[in-house]
Amino acid sequence: MNKLNKEKRTLIVASLVEGNSLRSTARLCKVNVNTVMWLLEDIGRVCADYQDRVLRNLKCKRVQCDEIWSFCYAKAKNVPADKQGQFGYGDVWTWVAIDADTKLVPSFMVGNRDLRTARIFIDDLKSRLVNRIQLTTDGLRVYLEAVEGAFGADVDYAMLVKLYESSQEETRYSPAECVSCERKAISGKPNPKYISTSYSERQNLTMRMQMRRFTRLTNAFSKKIENHAYAVALHYMHYNFCRVHTTLRVTPAMEAGVRDHVWEIGEIVDLLESN
Repeated sequence: MNKLNKEKRTLIVASLVEGNSLRSTARLCKVNVNTVMWLLEDIGRVCADYQDRVLRNLKCKRVQCDEIWSFCYAKAKNVPADKQGQFGYGDVWTWVAIDADTKLVPSFMVGNRDLRTARIFIDDLKSRLVNRIQLTTDGLRVYLEAVEGAFGADVDYAMLVKLYESSQEETRYSPAECVSCERKAISGKPNPKYISTSYSERQNLTMRMQMRRFTRLTNAFSKKIENHAYAVALHYMHYNFCRVHTTLRVTPAMEAGVRDHVWEIGEIVDLLESN
């Protein structure tokens, strides 16, 4: 079997993390689209494993959590009857935690928007931290039980509940207008000054801009849930380790003390050889 050289693989990965689809990447890099897909599977898997191993014992102080919607295979209303209710067909949610100080994303997860997924996600976040944190989430009620189960009383937890003038279904293409925000202290003594989900919501925009699968009103959506998860893992590998944050002037991983230099795309590719 022919094997792509490092230069070509680096070019493909660089194209993917800048928001290109599989087919546009194939055209730009002059390779078959299946080659791009196979590389995404391999690189996504090692990126997920690497971050799971390295993002530990973090000294985060203020963490924000949010979920972003996408869909896989088809929109929920168009999923065939024999696939209804199966994960990976229809609505898919990506759960993201971000450190408000370092902008590091210590934990992310692709799943449903339910209590089971919330528990796994928050348990994973807790396992990576060494400090007591102030945690802010949106008003999704499943967070209440998930946070209590993972942190107990060892957290300063608050919800930011936003009220909208209309539903998303009514506005359809653009977000409904937020008319008010309510800050609710749930446990501990959260500082009202830091009860915010602004950074996590801005991270949602970054995801939609940098991953073609998340772009609305296109046919670039994920057809397989596995590839969707691989794309998310690659995105956060690049975001945490390679992309210099404008306000920090270093990468989130450097600001958090996880790594001491800005990674090149080639270093991500090298993980394939070391794995």
